[in-house]
Amino acid sequence: MNRKQFRRRTGVYPETFAEMETVLAQREERKKKSGRPAALSVAEQLLMTLEFWREYRTFAHLGDDWGVHETTVHRTVERVEAALIGSARFQMPRKRVFQEAQLVYSIVAVDASEVPCERPKKNSAAGTAARKNAIP
Repeated sequence: MNRKQFRRRTGVYPETFAEMETVLAQREERKKKSGRPAALSVAEQLLMTLEFWREYRTFAHLGDDWGVHETTVHRTVERVEAALIGSARFQMPRKRVFQEAQLVYSIVAVDASEVPCERPKKNSAAGTAARKNAIP
């Protein structure tokens, strides 16, 4: 897979992926607990997390595709996110601070209170005359 296809599939360039993988590998080395080894390698965990971020699929669907339980997917995504955020090497784009506007706006307040509709008055004489002229 070339660089452009990799970026399109995962959302990051291969160089960034390699940096992320080294951060996760360093986290694995610092672990003090021994226990059951992870079902997925570090690269697979990272790919699964990037797939979750990119496609926003459910944990159940990701678990089916990767052959693990949805709870494992959830824990893995949280662990990978925490490690990447903790490294401070990968940050989301920040909100831009906009400069103050140089234009001065004036506000005009319009009183839109209720006004009775102007309708012709009902004239009982005109109504009676119209009924008399009507042919049954």
